[in-house]
Amino acid sequence: MSETVLIVDDDPVQRRLLEAMVQRFGYQAITAEGGDKAAALLTGPEGASVDCVVLDLVMPDLDGLGVLARMREAGCNTPVIVQTAHGGIDNVVSAMRAGAADFVVKPAGAERLQVSLHNAIATRALAGELQKLKRKHDGTLTISDVVTRSAAMRPVLQAAEKAAASAIPVLIEGESGTGKELIARAIHGSGARRAKPFVAVNCGALPENLVESILFGHEKGSFTGATEKHTGKFVEADGGTLFLDEIGELPPPAQVKLLRALQEGEVEPVGGRKPVKVDVRIISATNRDLIADVKSGRFREDLFYRLHVFPISVPPLRRRREDIAALARHFLTRIAAEEGKRVRGLSADALALLSACRWPGNVRQLENAVFRAVVLADGEEIGVNDFPQLAANVDPDAAAAQPMIEPSPAMAASWPDAREPADAPGLTMPAASLRLIDAQGEARPLDEIEREVIRFAISHYRGQMSEVARRLRIGRSTLYRKLESLGLDDNSADISEGAVAE
Repeated sequence: MSETVLIVDDDPVQRRLLEAMVQRFGYQAITAEGGDKAAALLTGPEGASVDCVVLDLVMPDLDGLGVLARMREAGCNTPVIVQTAHGGIDNVVSAMRAGAADFVVKPAGAERLQVSLHNAIATRALAGELQKLKRKHDGTLTISDVVTRSAAMRPVLQAAEKAAASAIPVLIEGESGTGKELIARAIHGSGARRAKPFVAVNCGALPENLVESILFGHEKGSFTGATEKHTGKFVEADGGTLFLDEIGELPPPAQVKLLRALQEGEVEPVGGRKPVKVDVRIISATNRDLIADVKSGRFREDLFYRLHVFPISVPPLRRRREDIAALARHFLTRIAAEEGKRVRGLSADALALLSACRWPGNVRQLENAVFRAVVLADGEEIGVNDFPQLAANVDPDAAAAQPMIEPSPAMAASWPDAREPADAPGLTMPAASLRLIDAQGEARPLDEIEREVIRFAISHYRGQMSEVARRLRIGRSTLYRKLESLGLDDNSADISEGAVAE
């Protein structure tokens, strides 16, 4: 999904011109005909989806300066590019002092506006990444810092908000690489213990003979090599949160001591003479089926019920494809800054390629793919050729024997890996090909093929007609004429179902 630009102008002609221009730049455009509507949108729940604002300064109801004032009062930091006519420099100065990021002179030139939008969005993204890194280092990462635009993640974030308001034990379940530790940090950073330590322990990486010592501590001389006293992770996290990652890998002897620590609120260091009281909030995570492990005797049932008080299940990335583009841009901004490379974005084909992949390694695999692409990139934009490890997954035998319309290389590159069951929730299946020959072996009529392409595009872009027209490289008026001439109604059932004949 591309960035969203809000266009605010009381002149309908100017709105349409700017909307067409912004869409040509590759952004999604939404419009508001006045300052009151724009301020309500930006300060409401929908404001989080707006990445930049193009704001007219002179409007009859609430002018541009009034919109900036309301945004400032609401703590909205969305970058604003103001528009002014010749001679409006005093207003421009006032707008810049009020928080505007840039200005353009009406009528805005395409190249000037494109550069301004690009810089404003890139600067905001980099500033946001720096703030997130600082909050992560300080242990104050919040739930609002979780990068997501997927409906599948809403229940996760809602559950995390409720968990953050309590000290209830949380068990985060999900495949490896889905971001379980990020959710744990967000719960800690949004709760009453955010000023206290967040201590993460990977239970699967602990040597079996040192598990108790690392978790509960040891006294000096309690075993060979114990030359110093060690407090242990529980004591280190006292007053804060202890995150036990891969809890299913904990060996049985350590499970017994962990259960006692949770029941009694105290730990007994190895070689210690008396237990030590601790006040720790436990958040655990696993990529295993702990219920199956309980049935097989691999994991203690009583410990399972101590940990499984408030379960949160994080869906894999292939179940929340709307997040792929947002996550890719998030990683690109951070990694490019860390590597000192002037990489500013991803091409449309590259985003299509990433969105079509299955990502068995989930968010972690996506991050590593973007990391490699940033290193390989020679220009300011990452393209399909910068993801050779994804393009290498093409199955040459996947194409059918009969003539086909080949999909774009960006999407075809990883469709063999993107196949999911037809009943997978929230997943739009890509159409890998379109048949040119009918059942009788004759060439299919052009209007039939065009009808299927338009139906698929409307389904694929979820009815966003401006995006459909832009991707098909036709005007919106042309698109609506084709819908009428082909006997298609953009509100009809056959389009909304998005069925594409094979």
